[in-house]
Amino acid sequence: MKIARLGEQGREIPVVVAADSTGTEQSYDARSITDTIDGAFLANGGVAALRTALDNGTLPVLENGAELRIGSPIARPNNVVCIGMNYAAHAAESGALPPTIPVVFLKPNNTVAGPFDASPIPPLAAKYDWEVELGVVIGREVSYLSSLEEAADAVAGYVIANDLSERDYQLPGAAGQWTKGKSLPKSTPLGPWFVPAGDVDANSLRLKSWVNGEPRQDSNTADLIFDVPTIIHHLSQYMVLEPGDVVLTGTPEGVALSGRFPYIQDGDVVELEIDGLGRQRQEFFRAGTTSQEA
Repeated sequence: MKIARLGEQGREIPVVVAADSTGTEQSYDARSITDTIDGAFLANGGVAALRTALDNGTLPVLENGAELRIGSPIARPNNVVCIGMNYAAHAAESGALPPTIPVVFLKPNNTVAGPFDASPIPPLAAKYDWEVELGVVIGREVSYLSSLEEAADAVAGYVIANDLSERDYQLPGAAGQWTKGKSLPKSTPLGPWFVPAGDVDANSLRLKSWVNGEPRQDSNTADLIFDVPTIIHHLSQYMVLEPGDVVLTGTPEGVALSGRFPYIQDGDVVELEIDGLGRQRQEFFRAGTTSQEA
């Protein structure tokens, strides 16, 4: 089962994407169950309710679903929590040793965008970079978890994320700060779907990215330094995670920061894919030089 939100920004319709009796994939209107896909929906058994309604055939097909914009599958989360340098090869290409404890930073929740929305390059950015990442959606409030089993149980599901980053703002010199480099408008495309945790083996998912059709990243979540339960357990010792929060688990090698590829330019197209979680595509434009709408 895949859960999505379709429609113009701010007016997205919750849907379940699944095959019909002929094997044709359809978008089923879920508004009889919920107005949106958010933390309250997840915390109150919403995923199970959607699955039951789908199995019972009570969700109508959204007739124009294929024509609608695909939004972020999770309405704006309270928190977007990120793990840095969580693949050894990416740490190496960044000029750092693999961390021995998770590297944690935050992104503002207003950076979340749809997976196919046009993506702005900041007006003064010179080193705008892509990062395909497995996103973890939290299903219940957690704090001070005592075991990895509890941490795994707190996961509602998974999404694809692009953690877009301006490296000149993030890293060099006295003013280099991760928050500055990670907080830019529409710099966290999510989706196209949210897939419930029980339908995904997060320990073995292939992640890939392309720029203008040329391969960039190709790795597997089996290579994560800190796996999903370890990350959630660790975060719970330092912050309260709430239903609907999204945790980005880090990116593998193959980004522009490596020096092997150019940074994103006006007109470039970046595509991302994770097994079972779908594919994203963003076309980039220089902010301030076009009136292009997302």
